[in-house]
Amino acid sequence: MSYLKNICSLPMVAVLMTAAIVGCSGGDDGPDYNPLIDDPQPPVEKPDEPSGGSSERTEQYRPQIHFTPARNWMNDPNGMVYADGQYHLFYQYNPQGNDWGNMSWGHAISKDLMHWSEQAVAMTRDELGDIFSGSAVIDKDNTAGFGANAMIALYTSASNVQQQSLAYSTDGGKNFTKYSANPVIKNNDDNLRDPKVFWHAESKKWVMALAKGWKMGVELYGSTDLKNWQHLSTFFKALPGRPSLQWECPDLMPFEVNGTKKWVLLVSVNPGGPLVGSGTMYFVGDFDGTTFTADERNYPLWMDYGMDNYAGVTWSNTGDRKVLIGWMNNWSYAGAVPCSPWRSAMTLPRELNLINTAEGWLLSSKVVKEIDQIAESWQTVNGTFDAGDAYHLQISIPLDKNVDISLANSADEHFDLSVNANGRTLSVKRNAATGQAGFNGSFSIPSMQAPLNTEGNSVTIDLYVDQSSVEVLTENGLTSITNLVFPKSIYNQLSISNSDCKAQVRKLKSIWK
Repeated sequence: MSYLKNICSLPMVAVLMTAAIVGCSGGDDGPDYNPLIDDPQPPVEKPDEPSGGSSERTEQYRPQIHFTPARNWMNDPNGMVYADGQYHLFYQYNPQGNDWGNMSWGHAISKDLMHWSEQAVAMTRDELGDIFSGSAVIDKDNTAGFGANAMIALYTSASNVQQQSLAYSTDGGKNFTKYSANPVIKNNDDNLRDPKVFWHAESKKWVMALAKGWKMGVELYGSTDLKNWQHLSTFFKALPGRPSLQWECPDLMPFEVNGTKKWVLLVSVNPGGPLVGSGTMYFVGDFDGTTFTADERNYPLWMDYGMDNYAGVTWSNTGDRKVLIGWMNNWSYAGAVPCSPWRSAMTLPRELNLINTAEGWLLSSKVVKEIDQIAESWQTVNGTFDAGDAYHLQISIPLDKNVDISLANSADEHFDLSVNANGRTLSVKRNAATGQAGFNGSFSIPSMQAPLNTEGNSVTIDLYVDQSSVEVLTENGLTSITNLVFPKSIYNQLSISNSDCKAQVRKLKSIWK
């Protein structure tokens, strides 16, 4: 959860370094305005409910295969947990408007990770402050004393300090009761947030990862009852050339590959992404129940090389399967994207795996198999095609020569990709040629380049194209480039410079119709 006041109150040297990419647009009240501190508000007594308004979700730029609330502002995914056959997606939400503020937990549920049903707002601000990011777990063994299988949410209570609080639900996430002894982790500054909690069976305790914001690093805490927490250790890794990053939204998770167990720590950083503003890096290493130790590597490793995959974390209670969803936006221009009456979408859900490559352990991110449930049959494509509401385009590319790929529409707007065969890189462009881009000076990016991470003689790339986004992934999931775009109409023309490439497309049915 980005804390806008922190950015806007940096020392002048830091402001000069970061203002161009962060934007610092606290709203109509000016660049230094933050509703949390400059205009304290009472608890929201009667938040707007999601029914009515824009329930059809048919406006220009409205995603048709990605989750968006019917209306109002959304950012980080929160409290993601699987229970009783349903995936719960909570998220940072403003029940009162289409800009950042009044931070609450919105709520949606799904049985298949594709079709989402928006629920009533789950939690709103109280005397401890706004409800910032956090996580949820199912307390199977009643360690907290609220009942077996209670849904326990840990979140950041944010005012001029950031403290960790607890709430619980005994009706499957429909209603939450805030713990009377909150906060469960006290703090005296505004740089400790976004608790991600998991059960560590080997040490028989709950473990919480907390981001240190501008102080950088991740604090690890342990608890046997989710209410009383003890500090375990601190993780920090200096990153050459990136002396000042805001660390957010950690997620520590294990992977077992051919008998080898490794741990991955996700950390979202803003500013400090691959190019501009927001990005998600990861560390690979070992965790002994107390300390996470990263392997010696050239960090940062990036989960996504595009501009718009941030704050992603995984669902809990899914067994060995790791499923992540991210906020499809960037703090550099999040408040300016031309979307109304909603603002922001989530990425498509991704399944994570760890793969041992010649470059070392790398995190693979592939769109979940459930996408097949909304997909029509494959069709060979060469030129103009029926794009429908959204589509999945797959291109097989021999790596014997460079290849240029262009997606275009009838308005001559185009989204361009290039594959460098010798350098084994994939690059994309996003600028005025892709569609509307003048709403913010940070939105146009001449080139975003990513390693292909393939050792073969060919590569297959998958493009998931919606009304206002293009997610580009290699078939093995080791390369991901996620970007917002705002064309007048969805791209429905394909041109490829190399005739040896093969392309096929399948339409994806709207999840709202």
